[in-house]
Amino acid sequence: MPAPLPAVRQSAAARTSAAQSSRSAPRRRVGCGLTAAVLGIGLLAGVAVPAGAAPGLSAGAIDRTPVAGPTATPGKGLEAGDTAFVDVTVATLWTKPSSPRRIDAPALANPVRTGEWSTNLSTTEVRRALTGRTQTQAVYGDEVRILEISDDWAKVAVARQQSPGDEHGYPGWVPTRQLVENRDFDRALDAHSTAIVTSSTTEVTARPTGGAVEHVPFNAELPVLARAGDRVRVALPDGAKGWAPTRDVDLHPAGSGPEEPKPSELVSTAKDFLGVRYLWGGTSSSGFDCSGFTYAVHRAHGIEIPRDSGPQSRAGKSVKVKDLAVGDLIFFAGNGGRGAVHHVGIYLGHGKMIHAPNASKSVEIVDWRAWDRGKQFSGIKRYL
Repeated sequence: MPAPLPAVRQSAAARTSAAQSSRSAPRRRVGCGLTAAVLGIGLLAGVAVPAGAAPGLSAGAIDRTPVAGPTATPGKGLEAGDTAFVDVTVATLWTKPSSPRRIDAPALANPVRTGEWSTNLSTTEVRRALTGRTQTQAVYGDEVRILEISDDWAKVAVARQQSPGDEHGYPGWVPTRQLVENRDFDRALDAHSTAIVTSSTTEVTARPTGGAVEHVPFNAELPVLARAGDRVRVALPDGAKGWAPTRDVDLHPAGSGPEEPKPSELVSTAKDFLGVRYLWGGTSSSGFDCSGFTYAVHRAHGIEIPRDSGPQSRAGKSVKVKDLAVGDLIFFAGNGGRGAVHHVGIYLGHGKMIHAPNASKSVEIVDWRAWDRGKQFSGIKRYL
């Protein structure tokens, strides 16, 4: 059994480094020295914005870059072995390039047409048919390792998602148009404070006053360039810059992360997604599967746990039923709880569990013993 994962909240760079080290595959970095043209701080229509308001930045640095638009082209120059970043709100990783159906076309675009895809998945049977077709999802700005290129598809591994036997992260296929190579963004993640999206989605704008550039989802992490009032200026994966509302993000200085959460904070985050529809392979606020839900909630608090329920059940600290506490993970398995783990939920206290149950339902709260009519309870793990 693997050693329990540390229940600490780390910076984005530190978390990725730790996860990669545990898989003996260090994350490729190209250095942290940045020119003003790349990571200069704060520009608004040619007016310099002081950096002193941004955490972890030195006062006096000024961004004089005349253009805030993209500097990198999605899908261009991708090769096996490269590091790239997700350039769409949510990238769905598929089992193979032929896995998507015609109705899944909106999920293959850049930008992803999330609303249209959701409409196409309006029936239980259509959603259930995704089983085996999708593997996982990666959110905007997530780092991936390119494993293979086949025409306009890339087989990638998501660095932030642990998967036993996959040293670079959780694998799957994604359209190359949804990925971008950008060494400057890569450097920025190490050198600058980060803004982590805490709302289900937030709108990044060209100016503090408006002009939508991108819709950025829950758990996305972006380098902070400056702060002006109730907005922070952030770097985007394609080289563009934009402004995000501070009410929708948590700010963390470079090289550090937030404090360890209380169990009540973990379950509060989980409850924010009550009613979100089940989606096989989902790890985002547009849809979760059971382990994608527990993974995303823990990630939001800086706690790295494996992506799937089976590996989640084999890590962490084992807990007896009599010691079950708020924030613990409850697992269920076939063969009366003695077989392979197939489901997981988060304990809320007072006999209640929150989980993403199946394709016919949405994230819900249930009495976990009553829900387990098949007597498939298999164990409890704690990551806090």
